[in-house]
Amino acid sequence: MNRLSRDGLVRAIVCFTPILWAIAFMFVPYVIILTYSFWTKKFPTFLPDFQFGNYALIFFDPQYVSVLMRTGKIALFVTAAALLLAYPFAYFLVFRVKSAKVRGLLYMAVIAPLWVSYLLRAYTWKTILGNNGVLNSFLVSIGILDEPTDVFLYNQFSMVVTLTYIFIPFMVMPIYTALEKIPKNLIEASKDLGIGPWGTFWKVVWPLSLPGVIAGATFTFCLTFGDFVAPVLVGGPDGVMVANIITSQFGSALNWPLGSALAIVVLIIVLSIIEMSDRVQRAGRIDLA
Repeated sequence: MNRLSRDGLVRAIVCFTPILWAIAFMFVPYVIILTYSFWTKKFPTFLPDFQFGNYALIFFDPQYVSVLMRTGKIALFVTAAALLLAYPFAYFLVFRVKSAKVRGLLYMAVIAPLWVSYLLRAYTWKTILGNNGVLNSFLVSIGILDEPTDVFLYNQFSMVVTLTYIFIPFMVMPIYTALEKIPKNLIEASKDLGIGPWGTFWKVVWPLSLPGVIAGATFTFCLTFGDFVAPVLVGGPDGVMVANIITSQFGSALNWPLGSALAIVVLIIVLSIIEMSDRVQRAGRIDLA
């Protein structure tokens, strides 16, 4: 085998290995789930069929519509809270912290929780917000509360707080990257033209950081939309999300067709959000150009 043949074989292996991996572990499972979504539940199992009853149940049963709406609402709240916290922090790191070493340490302080178990991070907030948790103990000690309260845990508020803490690194990273790429001479030119700090921010910094904001919001929303652990740990009856319904359909309910249909609906929603995000980013690049 000559050198050209060997090089061609290596290139083929390098190119086709990830393609085969994606087909085997992404495309094929999606096709299986899509196929199951058209099957019929017949106790105690389910039968091959081609009908849209599972999808009709999702979109016309108020319970499932309510769960989808609740999931979207919580995901929006988490995304908004993460953005309000992440953007000022990333801006402070890029434009106010002069020491590269301090900037790196503060950045790593946000990224480091990703190396810790998801369950541990969720349980941390369960401990903080619980009846005998840190927050209740603090409020009782300073006299705001006479006795511990259950209002902080097992509701949508506790879910938003917990999920914001868990997914905020995915908001910080793209925003930080976008802000770091802004040429400093543009900001200096804005100041030379007599534009104040707020004008510089809204006319220079904010538009150029939008790709990072959109990417971070997309990550945070999609990850929150598909989460099922936090609702179990810190959510209550009013905090059930669509992923919890999917888990129960594949588990205790043994209704794989309905669970598959719900999974496909979630997949379509997530892919639609990603597509819209990509379109907005491309439109923004065209406008800036």
